[in-house]
Amino acid sequence: MKFRFPIIIIDEDFRSENSSGLGIRAMAKAIEDEGFEVVGVTSYGDLSQFAQQQSRASAFVLSIDDEEFTPGPDLDPAVVNLRNFIEEVRWKNAEVPIYVYGETKTSRHLPNDILRELHGFIHMFEDTPEFVARHILREAKSYIESIQPPFFKALVDYAGDGSYSWHCPGHSGGVAFLKSPVGQMYHQFYGENMLRADVCNSVEELGQLLDHNGAIGASERNAARIFNADHCFFVTNGTSTSNKMVWHHTVVPGDVVVVDRNCHKSILHSIIMTGAIPVFLKPTRNHYGIIGPIQQREFEIETIREKIRQNPLLAHVDADTVRPRILALTQSTYDGVLYNTETIKTLLDGHVENLHFDEAWLPHAAFHPFYGTYHAMGRKRARPRQSVTYATQSIHKLLAGISQASHILVQDSQETKLDRHLFNEAYLMHISTSPQYSIIASCDVAAAMMEPPGGTALVEESLLEAMDFRRAMRKVEAEYGAEDWWFRVWGPDAPEEEGIGEQRPWVLRRTDTDGIQKADGKESWHAFGDMSPGFNMLDPIKATLITPGLRIDGHFEDTGIPASIVTKYLAEHGVVVEKTGLYSFFIMFTIGITKGRWNTLLADLQQFKDDYARNQPLWRCMPEFCARHPRYEKMGLRDLCQHVHRLYAKYDVAILSTEMYLSDLTPMMTPSEAYAHIARRSTERVPIDDLEGRVTTSLVTPYPPGIPLLVPGEVFNRRIVDYLKFNREFARECPGFETDIHGLVQETGADGVVRYYADCVAA
Repeated sequence: MKFRFPIIIIDEDFRSENSSGLGIRAMAKAIEDEGFEVVGVTSYGDLSQFAQQQSRASAFVLSIDDEEFTPGPDLDPAVVNLRNFIEEVRWKNAEVPIYVYGETKTSRHLPNDILRELHGFIHMFEDTPEFVARHILREAKSYIESIQPPFFKALVDYAGDGSYSWHCPGHSGGVAFLKSPVGQMYHQFYGENMLRADVCNSVEELGQLLDHNGAIGASERNAARIFNADHCFFVTNGTSTSNKMVWHHTVVPGDVVVVDRNCHKSILHSIIMTGAIPVFLKPTRNHYGIIGPIQQREFEIETIREKIRQNPLLAHVDADTVRPRILALTQSTYDGVLYNTETIKTLLDGHVENLHFDEAWLPHAAFHPFYGTYHAMGRKRARPRQSVTYATQSIHKLLAGISQASHILVQDSQETKLDRHLFNEAYLMHISTSPQYSIIASCDVAAAMMEPPGGTALVEESLLEAMDFRRAMRKVEAEYGAEDWWFRVWGPDAPEEEGIGEQRPWVLRRTDTDGIQKADGKESWHAFGDMSPGFNMLDPIKATLITPGLRIDGHFEDTGIPASIVTKYLAEHGVVVEKTGLYSFFIMFTIGITKGRWNTLLADLQQFKDDYARNQPLWRCMPEFCARHPRYEKMGLRDLCQHVHRLYAKYDVAILSTEMYLSDLTPMMTPSEAYAHIARRSTERVPIDDLEGRVTTSLVTPYPPGIPLLVPGEVFNRRIVDYLKFNREFARECPGFETDIHGLVQETGADGVVRYYADCVAA
């Protein structure tokens, strides 16, 4: 299969009729005659812009013949341009071939730092254009071949070799789609290559995902090396499945497990499936609805033992001798708070058998020194003596994987090595026997993309774009002044003016403040309490924007702008955000974010402010929303904001939604025992007004943020019931802004009224 990777020539004489121009164009024609594309330009122009071409070039050919060229490399503009260009290219790409050529100049005119980066020096007119072209193309072809990781290369070769398919899937390389009009549309949309590469596990030359051999096995080993792990397992149905694989390998019924209370629901599903008994580490929260860190003292073994003593389901356990089977920690939180994993490993090594860091939102951290020890596995970090470390990562969330691309990383302890055969039994329990090979290929390619220096450069670009966005937002705020309002980006009060800077402003410290005083008079970082120095850090690429109207103490101002209205407005202007809270919304600066995207977001926020000031009619500024909800057609944008804001204030929902997550919850039975009532059909559907004191059989999970309120086996308390009642009333008064709560059942009666229930253990 032929890929489009042109040879890029930079020469001021490329279009000239002098001897230099004739010579370089003759070489370009010889390259084209060999089947390669040539892109010729006459100047470096914007060095950074041209250096970006490293991702699509198979080689660079750079002229050093310049009228201003002199033997003094420190003063020569041509050498300066050449050096700057090579540095820009090598920042991302250490391998792409770079040639220089000249008519009169030689390598003695170039300093060593340039020479060592070159693949060759071409002296014009000494050889035929055809010979020079073949010499360059030899290196270019070798480079193109070398950048393909193992599985992707094998899949490309298979899809391109023209073999007839007698195996599943039934579309046989896309042929079936060609027999139907709608199938033709599908084929044209996705293209020949994707469909030819959609094969089953009977193709031996691609290897077996289920056995981790062949090209697939080689790719998993390559990814393990890149991500600093001893083992890597590709997973084609998301990190929800990766988490379940880890748990089914490590946990059995009755095991004591230590779990982040704000974990992903797949961890809670794992608890249900394995029959484990959880003790929960409780994170902090503030009244913005931002999930803060779990305090460091929660990870101390004596604190965990006391939680075991207090758990009514573990009365039979000796808390002083029990060794929890696994710790599961969300690294990072939805809003970007990270933990110093080395501190956690030191605290729990030998006390907890397995340490599981759910890094679904953090696969990028291993590739930039900014993140230090705030991720699970580092290249030169000591491993725990007894505890095996697992990290599960969503490659599709922040790297270049396609949806459902995930992997499991394992780091052996000093004393225990992973038994891959036994682990594979849990892997087989959850992986499909018909995996999607395009997802496997994206795991392979995403890992190869992160190989330094390219991966480091990609992450640094994300960090720099995120910092530039924050600075731009602060500039707008400063221009409006204290008497006007603007959207504030949550984070350090004074980030660096340029670059990324050191970690310090992003590491949560006791001395960091947001103007909040605790009851004892001590300062508190964003109302999360007294932070342990160096234990937590905020990831700059996760940006939470705060909208006006709610103070961090939970008090509502007289006027306000609920975030859900802002994000619905943005969606109608082509900007879709990741998560929306009461007065905050969340965006991510992934490796795919560009200046154009975040500047468009900022411009649309300016437009929202203008439309709010004019009280622009909703039918004009949010026509799609009005079409779905005609009741709002006669309202203006400011009117709608105030309508929703008053209802939030009436129900004191900021404090209510915080307290319900921080309230004490009572387990009456294990999650697996409670869930079993569903299979036995011994449940009762209870109206929400009657839920207090009842035992849930299901996860109760409001979206956003997608954090379960209750786990099967726990009891509905008053604060949770109050929250459910609020959402019922709010849905009636503000249709279009309802909170989706998984675990609630909606039934419409004969009178047309929607009623809400939850499934509980039958009384």
